[in-house]
Amino acid sequence: MKIAILDDYLDSIFHLPCYEKLAGHDVTILTQKYDDPADMAGAIGDAEAVVLFRERTKITDELLAHLPGVKLISQRSAYPHIDVGACTKRGVLLCSKQGAGKAPSYAAAEMTWALIMASARQIVEQNASLKAGQWQMGIGKTLRGRTIGILGYGKISRVVAGYAKAFGMNVLVWASEASRKAATDDGLDVAASREAFFAAPDIITVHMRLTPETRGTITGDDLARMRPGSLFVNTSRAGLVVQGALLAALDAGRPGKAAVDVLDTEPLTDPDDRFANHPSVLATPHVGFVTEDELDMQFGDIFDQVVAYANGDPIHMINPEVWQGSKAKPA
Repeated sequence: MKIAILDDYLDSIFHLPCYEKLAGHDVTILTQKYDDPADMAGAIGDAEAVVLFRERTKITDELLAHLPGVKLISQRSAYPHIDVGACTKRGVLLCSKQGAGKAPSYAAAEMTWALIMASARQIVEQNASLKAGQWQMGIGKTLRGRTIGILGYGKISRVVAGYAKAFGMNVLVWASEASRKAATDDGLDVAASREAFFAAPDIITVHMRLTPETRGTITGDDLARMRPGSLFVNTSRAGLVVQGALLAALDAGRPGKAAVDVLDTEPLTDPDDRFANHPSVLATPHVGFVTEDELDMQFGDIFDQVVAYANGDPIHMINPEVWQGSKAKPA
């Protein structure tokens, strides 16, 4: 089967152990980002299966119109970037392994903690000062005894809460009603209200999925309630925050700092971008999940879906009516 793997900017997939699962198939790996659907379709060519790299490419009806040969899209986790209706209309099966039974992304949790540590102890700034021959440049903060607020409570949140407890921090949670109950059952404190949650912690870290319902859920009013010396951390998705609200909040001094691994524009290639260069921002280019271990796990699942489809027994189908209505088996 002809397979196109999209948006592998670092040309990393070929080197993963799980790549062996595609042995015998004709695989093309695209390392360039294409903004124009026609250009993307030209690069994909006559591939029968498309493998997505997270949410880097939006699958729209316009794009699918250029790809009559595609019969399968294989990816992992949520799919807000995919027009499922368009896939179904055009006879494209979407397969995506969902959260049930999956381990948390320890890579994302570790990245969260790295950003917290780097911000609290001014690691980037201290390193720059040393390289400039200026020795020490400021005073950091100890985490022990401080309060971390966790917005959203799922698998990654549980891991981050464990890290915080290991560092002697107080943990405060705000999430959906069901998730607040889960946090209470886990022995964690839950804020009395959303307003109280944003006002209390020294650090707030966000761990939520981006869906149409959660897009823009964090507003300027929420951020304005944070303490002047507090830190806002986001390793989930930039779209959870109203666009422009975090930059405005930092300009206003509440919160005092932000550490983010997700940006409104990705990939961000403007060296003069105001947010990335803000003196109160520590930003990284969405690398929270980019470890060999994490990618091998994720793409192992994705490739299993491709192989299952090629064998005539697809798994993790999102729109199974496409498969059930098909009279032809894949080549």
